[in-house]
Amino acid sequence: MKFIAKAALATLAALAASTAFAQDKDLKVGAIYMDAQGFYAGVRKGIQDGAKDAGRKLEVIETNAQGDVSKESSFIDSLISAGVQAIIVSPVSADGSFRAIRRAHDAGIPVVCYNTCLSENDMKDYVSAYAVGDPYQFGHKLGDAAADYFLAEKKDAPTIAVLNCEFVEVCVTRRKGFEEALFAKVPNAKIVDNQEGATLDKAVSVASTMLSSHPDLDAFFGEAGGATLGAARAVKSQGRVGKTVVFGGDMTTEIAQELADFSVIKAVVDISGQGLGKLALTQAINSIDGKPPADIKVAYEIDLYKSAEDGKSWLEAHADGIP
Repeated sequence: MKFIAKAALATLAALAASTAFAQDKDLKVGAIYMDAQGFYAGVRKGIQDGAKDAGRKLEVIETNAQGDVSKESSFIDSLISAGVQAIIVSPVSADGSFRAIRRAHDAGIPVVCYNTCLSENDMKDYVSAYAVGDPYQFGHKLGDAAADYFLAEKKDAPTIAVLNCEFVEVCVTRRKGFEEALFAKVPNAKIVDNQEGATLDKAVSVASTMLSSHPDLDAFFGEAGGATLGAARAVKSQGRVGKTVVFGGDMTTEIAQELADFSVIKAVVDISGQGLGKLALTQAINSIDGKPPADIKVAYEIDLYKSAEDGKSWLEAHADGIP
């Protein structure tokens, strides 16, 4: 019995020493952003700040996939060759990004998603952790705010057009949450149009066309930052201020300025890019150390801004312009 006890203690000591060694070694992590501005600029800063605060030497190799699956795939292969110990990525496409992420997994490299990820089944097989603000709650909070606005304005049958980013699944889920919250309080509300407009330039163009097609349009729902700001600019350029309002996602300096003005944008729901970046890096380090989360999804809080004062407060808190 004494021999068994001594052996067990020796095993525990060896494991503790091994863990301590793993946590002392230098780390190399790959990070892929879908864009270089707005939310993704915030994610990048969050990862960089997290690396400085990690308490160990941590090199981050990073790139911007520019929403291109082939560029994302090529960089993942480069990261595998570079010997990174984890990869942080917001996949461009659940289906299109799958093979590259599987290659990283098969090479023994933990993959941490943030914001977007693979399908539920593929995520379970090939992803170590997924840092995300619940997209359903993201949309639901905004839909609830929109409903309250319409009720206060005594509009019981408002018409809404959607500028979407539904080439990624999270945006489909955002819309489901938005619609369910809206229709629960304003059952006669109607979605009259839904078109892709994720980037700013495209959103302005599509929103302008929607306003021409629906001259009595009451509101836009922008599923992401480019859509939100594009809708607001289209409303102003088409002389629709005071007639058509905007509810949208993803805070930026420009969107916060529009909210502070409060003539067009009436509510914005947001997940902090910097906060999500730090969370994703933490999960990458934990995965390298053999401590991935028990549940793959790791939730991050969702913020709702619905007044001019909220917009001004956000601007004061983000004087550097990085969300």
